Amino acid sequence: MFDLTTEEGKYLVQLARSTITAFLKSRKMPPTPSDAPTKLNEKCGVFVTLNSIRNGHELRGCIGFPMPDYPLVEATMRSAVEAATGDPRFSPVSLKEFESEVVVEVSVLTPPEHVEVSDPRTYPKEIKVGRDGLIVERGAYRGLLLPQVPLEWGWDEEDFLSQCCLKAGLSPDAWLVKGTKISKFQAIIFQEDRPGGEITPRPLKTGGTG
Repeated sequence: MFDLTTEEGKYLVQLARSTITAFLKSRKMPPTPSDAPTKLNEKCGVFVTLNSIRNGHELRGCIGFPMPDYPLVEATMRSAVEAATGDPRFSPVSLKEFESEVVVEVSVLTPPEHVEVSDPRTYPKEIKVGRDGLIVERGAYRGLLLPQVPLEWGWDEEDFLSQCCLKAGLSPDAWLVKGTKISKFQAIIFQEDRPGGEITPRPLKTGGTG
């Protein structure tokens, strides 16, 4: 697991917020900060999630890099801007909305690990709701769900697999079909309690059956 202190997590969430604010004001990506902790310049996967507090805690945008292709600071900044302005499921976030209604969550990922099984029916035993995120791949189709998602929706492991297949644009039982690739990963998550508010680690409680 890529280890982060609470202070490093706070740095990333504050960086995501300040990057989005700067971009919405200028339409230009701000420069990468020179004062980032050394560890945060290592390559690592990351997702930035935006949630609206207007109607509870609704998803407002979520974009990221599942693979450790970029330094974490750079990947966080790029993900933040794309979550605010480039998620095709939502209209772009306005500056006014972002400052008053949107909370920021940053998930730092471990590298995905291919789940190998001899019988696809045993996949639910190889993953754990509350610990793992999932990636489903089949041909050109690909879907990813973060570890916190099944907890928010009350899914068990089979539901999680099916929903990740749907996210990939596949049938919900595609995980049972030979040739479908399943990968899992873990995440360290930090979130705001309100727009620009206190930042704390988000604990994941293990649930499910397997």
